[in-house]
Order: sequence, then structure tokens, then C-alpha cells
Amino acid sequence: MKKIFFSLILMMAAMQLYAQDNGVEMADSLRSNGKIYVVVICIVIILVGLLAYLFSLDKRLKKIEKENQTDK
Repeated sequence: MKKIFFSLILMMAAMQLYAQDNGVEMADSLRSNGKIYVVVICIVIILVGLLAYLFSLDKRLKKIEKENQTDK
């Protein structure tokens, strides 16, 4: 009984995949206007900023840990 129930659930999940539309209108319009590059550049700038912040935070933590080790 469990196998039948599980197969029905999987079959219904697969049916939902056929109902989805593959065309994304917003992405198509951004690509056609050339504005997609602005979006990509903004995302890259945000990621680079986050990475720089994380590296600086890691550097400061290593410095604090090193000072803490020498105090003992």
C-alpha cells in the first residue's frame, strides 16, 4: 500500500513539471533591451562586496585569536 501511495505522489509531482511554462517574459525583455547586463553587474558587485567583508572579518578574527593565544 505504501509503495502505491508513494508512486502516486511521485506521478503527481511529475505532472506539475509539465504544467510549468519555460518562457520567462521578464528575462527575455531584459535581455532584448540589454538591461540584463546591469542586473548581472549589480549582482557581481554585491557578491564581491560580501566576499571582501568576509575576508576582512576573517583577517580580524585571526588577529584576535593570535593575540588571545599569546596571552595564555
